Amino acid sequence: MASPRAGSAGESTSWREVRPSAVVLLSGPEEYLASKAAESIRHQVRAVHPEAELVSIDAGSYEAGALALQTSPSLFGDWKIVEATGLAQMNDDFLVDSLAYLADPAPDVVLVLGHSGGNRGRKLLDTVKAMKATIVDCQPLKKDAERADFVSTEFRTAHRRIAPDAVRALVAAVGSKLPELAAACQQLMADTGGEVTVELVEKYYGGRIEATGFKVADAALAGRTAQALSMLRHALATGADPVPIVAALALKVRAVAKVHGARGSSGQLARELGMAPWQVDQARKEARRFSSAALARCIRALAEADAQVKGEARDPVYAVERAVTVIALAED
Repeated sequence: MASPRAGSAGESTSWREVRPSAVVLLSGPEEYLASKAAESIRHQVRAVHPEAELVSIDAGSYEAGALALQTSPSLFGDWKIVEATGLAQMNDDFLVDSLAYLADPAPDVVLVLGHSGGNRGRKLLDTVKAMKATIVDCQPLKKDAERADFVSTEFRTAHRRIAPDAVRALVAAVGSKLPELAAACQQLMADTGGEVTVELVEKYYGGRIEATGFKVADAALAGRTAQALSMLRHALATGADPVPIVAALALKVRAVAKVHGARGSSGQLARELGMAPWQVDQARKEARRFSSAALARCIRALAEADAQVKGEARDPVYAVERAVTVIALAED
């Protein structure tokens, strides 16, 4: 890298691909992605300029003139990485000073701006975009498919293999918090060799997934009635809420309904249906049990269960059990 600001600017990029430039905007409320992007920028700058100084600025408690002071030319020509956080709560002094700085950025400074969202500082954000600065997408990963892609990429980047069903099991076990999901990936890679299988995931995290809604849904869709009902009762007995269990069942059945009777490759259907290829393969496998009429019965049972667990029935447990039974006993 000829210069720590040699990365292309002006386009939205991911935290994995970010390169230092004169101005980098970390846009979005996902703190884990923003912190990883900032860390990557620091490492890249210091790979070229080991003595680069790191300066932190809080935009909410900013004092007028501080940015100009920190970015003024050094007698020794040292590089600086200036990280300004809390732009969503920036005060007026920071807005004025940062707009003035963006009109003429210093040649030996990488300015990293962190904005978690909202309308505060809209003029500054518009200026950053207009000058074609680097923008890092730090939006939360809201869908299981996005979190599954995150896990798969973590393993691929480390040149490790993980089975598709192991990816899904890990996401189901750990949940939506990216720091925990990343830590789980690192633990599995550090503690195991070869391909990570669903058996390994369950060995490490089985206590967290042995009776979740997704495990119940898997058993029900496979036609394993007794196992599905046993896991359901265990989950409810240990404090699980019926609402997310029904949601997990509905998510799985909707995936089956999407691919039922559909033609095309896994990749093609994944693009058309907004699913990951492995999800298409799994749903196709599960769809073999169902005729169109059986699938319709399952969907109706889930709609009734959803309404009942959300207040229309005195016994939400019975509502969930009935939905699980209908799905598990469905026949072609």
